[in-house]
Amino acid sequence: MKVAASKRERDRAVILDVIRRFGPISRVHIYRLTKLRPTTISVLTRELLEEGRIRETGLSDNPVGRKQVLLELNREFAFLLAVEFDAEMVLAAVLDLGARIKHRVKEASYLAGGKEGLVRQLVTCTRRALAEAGVSADQVAGLGVADPGLVDSQQGISISSSTMDFWRDVPLKRIFAEHFRVPFLLESNTRVRTVAERALGAGQMAEDMLYLDYGTGIGLGVVSAGKLLRGCRECAGEFGHIRVMEGGPPCNCGSFGCLEAIAGAPAIAARVRTAVLEGGRSKVLELAGGDPARINGFMVFEAACLGDKMCATVVEEVERYLALGLANAINLFNPSLVVLDRRLQVAGPGFLEQIVRIVRRQALQRATEQLSFRFAELGDEAGVLGLAVLLIENLFEIPALRPPKFMVEASEDLAAVQ
Repeated sequence: MKVAASKRERDRAVILDVIRRFGPISRVHIYRLTKLRPTTISVLTRELLEEGRIRETGLSDNPVGRKQVLLELNREFAFLLAVEFDAEMVLAAVLDLGARIKHRVKEASYLAGGKEGLVRQLVTCTRRALAEAGVSADQVAGLGVADPGLVDSQQGISISSSTMDFWRDVPLKRIFAEHFRVPFLLESNTRVRTVAERALGAGQMAEDMLYLDYGTGIGLGVVSAGKLLRGCRECAGEFGHIRVMEGGPPCNCGSFGCLEAIAGAPAIAARVRTAVLEGGRSKVLELAGGDPARINGFMVFEAACLGDKMCATVVEEVERYLALGLANAINLFNPSLVVLDRRLQVAGPGFLEQIVRIVRRQALQRATEQLSFRFAELGDEAGVLGLAVLLIENLFEIPALRPPKFMVEASEDLAAVQ
């Protein structure tokens, strides 16, 4: 919680946040929502207008009475930088204060250069996105990075990634601070995508929601009672590393039989690739342009949808393991909504239907009575959009009032006596 220096600062923050959330809005409506004195609203909105943080945007359309001047947030008063990456791609974007993308840069991840090479790429893509957007560094109000592995968001350090062995103990906050002197946010890919889908996509601000993130890894975003779960060491949602097979194949995390090692996109691609190299016939080879090395997990889903028997067998196993894992998560968290990664739509409508059938058979009946399933609505920009939502929440956080001086002194005296 931020602490304001005065009541005036807090009143100003309240007015600005109300305009952001409810604009275009009149001063009269601001009064009705905040109960602040009309003179306070008049003085502070004039100040915000002069600074360019808000702007006038026409008149109200009330049928009777005097028309009111409407105010809205100037979404381009400042901009945000957001960077998401994993073992396959780097996406850097410049967004306005309404979480609208102004410009983006996307590249294949440069893994051959190891930790140093990928760090350089992250910084270079971020600087390039800013330059190509025509935005100056002093217009940037915050920078967020979405990481594919475990993170320490307080220290701004990437701890590790099960999909990139070299990516360990990377001080991303310190690295980016050398180039951008703005507030910094580090979060996991899965959690920022969960935030994006809840605020801007299929989640529709659900109070209790699960988001299945399926790509180079498997993650689970959990929203419970409107709060995003992180855990005491920020390990909440490591869905890909729940054990689903005793004595199963080794996982990059060091364990065996993890969901990710059996049903993850890289794992199923490797299985089908091996079968093709051993002479198996499959439509997936056509999708890969005749090159087995190019086969990926989503091609396996697509081939299964096209009727390929080899891939269909693999996908049936994926459906079973994902559904069993989700059934357990549903029993634990009791969500009203489960959102599945949009990329899984390539498997066809039968994929989601089978997931739902298995879940309803395995989970507690009461836990599924008011449960909905749907695919995510946002594409590859979900990560940077989620970062923008979090950065905006931080920027417009309503500060607490600083206690009066006599209360602080009394508290200190009491502590000294005790």
